[in-house]
Amino acid sequence: MLQLGIVTYNIAKDWDLPTILQKLEKLGYGGVELRTTHKHGVEVGLSAEGRREVRKRFEDSPVELVGLGSAFEYHSPDPAVLRKMIADTKEYVRLAHDVGALGVKVRPNGIPKGEDPETAFKRIGAALHEVGEDAEGQGVEIRVEVHGTGTSEWPGFARIMELANHPNVGVCWNSNPQDVPKGGSSIAGNYKLVAGKIRTVHLRDLTDEAYPWPELFRLLTADGFHGFTMAEIPESTDPDRVLRYFRSLWKAYQPVHA
Repeated sequence: MLQLGIVTYNIAKDWDLPTILQKLEKLGYGGVELRTTHKHGVEVGLSAEGRREVRKRFEDSPVELVGLGSAFEYHSPDPAVLRKMIADTKEYVRLAHDVGALGVKVRPNGIPKGEDPETAFKRIGAALHEVGEDAEGQGVEIRVEVHGTGTSEWPGFARIMELANHPNVGVCWNSNPQDVPKGGSSIAGNYKLVAGKIRTVHLRDLTDEAYPWPELFRLLTADGFHGFTMAEIPESTDPDRVLRYFRSLWKAYQPVHA
């Protein structure tokens, strides 16, 4: 069975950690990806004691800390900017290790204007290989979100993953409109480019009929994916109600044989 969780961006951005754990348990969600900068405060500035407290909260809860969601990106052609992004990622990985998170979400964020795409892909891939190797030593996965203009298009993203070339660097499927080819209706061809490499899935509004949600769920199940599919949806004045509806739709999309 697929597992259900949330990304705190943006539905839970104003919840502190005790609220997140209490609400998700009550609403039937099994995991969470904590997006950086949000009220929960799980950031690199946490003391050793603060990190132990976060880990203990999750150990005492049925809700799993699926990962930490960063905004680190590796497309910049400026070597100083790129090196800082890599160094900051490594620091964040150590936070993930200390609090018991299974992985860290990172991203490419586009091809610099006027640059040859392959040049950008090689730079991004090399950075991902470096942070993936470092994170492996911490017992933390690197999960690359399908993101950015020119870097979320297929097969460009698949090329980035090929160049990253590390078993500890996986994919965060992002349920983008680009997953469906122009004039088409199926995501199967693009899904196949990263099949077996998907570690987490970000789900959007499941009422959006332009995206083939039942097909995505069938593909994940056929691929043997048993990880977390996570609601990454806008904030609401009634988040509990929205999350209840989301869970009902999520259950309805499960393949019959799952």
